[in-house]
Amino acid sequence: MSQDIIPNSLSVDAACGGNQGIMEYQGVRTYDKERIFHKKFPLGTNNIGEFLALVHGLSYLKKHNLPQPIYSDSVNAISWVKQKKCKTKLERNPQTEELFQYIERAENWLKTNTYTTQIIKWDTEHWGEIPADFNRK
Repeated sequence: MSQDIIPNSLSVDAACGGNQGIMEYQGVRTYDKERIFHKKFPLGTNNIGEFLALVHGLSYLKKHNLPQPIYSDSVNAISWVKQKKCKTKLERNPQTEELFQYIERAENWLKTNTYTTQIIKWDTEHWGEIPADFNRK
């Protein structure tokens, strides 16, 4: 692990089969890759998964009063979290309804909670894949 990486942290990532497809996300402890949470949906996008993973991580850290940073390799997800809005173009329909309910819950959490968690962009170029990566490349 690079000297620049804070080992006592949470790393989040998502994976999606195609531009739209089966989507899942997870959060792991950065230093040992132990899975802290995981969620899977039958249809979604990678950006939605990255957003939900980041919000889930923020919520988890706050709930457990853990003052550690969170890593994400997604510029979009970090931006959407700061805007408190998932700016997806995915169609809302019966197949994606549960996912959209999760998105609304995440957006609501961001609008009604404060957090001091530092969100850090994972430097894939220098550090390799984020520890939460699903290894499907």
